[in-house]
Amino acid sequence: MIVRDPPSSLKLFFVMQGSVVPAILGKITGIALLSLLVLVIDRHVITLPHISIAAMGIFGVALSLFLGFRNNAAYDRWWEARKLWGGMIADVRNLCRQSTLFIRDSNARTDILNHTVAFAHLHRGFLRDTIVEAEIAPLVGAEQAKHLQSFANSADAALRTITERLATLSDQDQLDGFGRMTLSNTLSSLALAQAGCERIRSTPLPFVYSLLVRRTTYLYCGLLPFALIDSAGWFAPVFAAVVAYVFFGLQAVTNELERPFHNLQNGLPLDAMCRIIETSVAESLGRPAPEPLPVVNHVLS
Repeated sequence: MIVRDPPSSLKLFFVMQGSVVPAILGKITGIALLSLLVLVIDRHVITLPHISIAAMGIFGVALSLFLGFRNNAAYDRWWEARKLWGGMIADVRNLCRQSTLFIRDSNARTDILNHTVAFAHLHRGFLRDTIVEAEIAPLVGAEQAKHLQSFANSADAALRTITERLATLSDQDQLDGFGRMTLSNTLSSLALAQAGCERIRSTPLPFVYSLLVRRTTYLYCGLLPFALIDSAGWFAPVFAAVVAYVFFGLQAVTNELERPFHNLQNGLPLDAMCRIIETSVAESLGRPAPEPLPVVNHVLS
């Protein structure tokens, strides 16, 4: 995720980090060259069909509505994913406090909270298709880390392990009924947040809608030069390039926002949020807290 102050007016047009321009520069250049080619052929070779700028305006309004709806839907996915991870951080902090109240066995409490941190890392690994065994081994042991990573849903396996630890404490009369219910509710909240993230990851925006928007954008930008021949003259390539930047840029933005868990510049900083969970657990257990992940070149991973 990009973390930086807004650039000055002068730098605004030259900032490429976090911008979609590099991804769509080829499309912008192609539309500008097409517009120049159409203009040259119309002026010096043969008169080409001219399209009413008013008709293109109506077409553009309809396309803007489509793109606006898709952009809102993609941002809703991004923001919901951020709220789910924020809820997980709050649940982990609640679990730390509740374990202090209800679990007197310090070794059992440490083991449960270490598995909670492992759950967060395993969930991050699942969302990003990465292996996190080396990161959780110092917390739960190399053998247990390998065992958890072997499951199809390793984060859920970590929650099951925590549940088994709580059941053992209950059987040993080290956890009363109210404490068992309270801790169970917090684990259920973590599981709900996990399922919400998995839903977002496994359910992209409908392909048929994305296909319609992309086709319409290409059609509009391809026809626009024929409408700019009379109204813009030799400025037609410039206007066409600006319009292409707006429409193709919105497409590129929504493509990133609809995948909030991918390790992209505008994706969610899952590594940093896992570090926040590590810090909360370490401070609860009286261990030295790890340093927050630094922002590297305005990017927080």
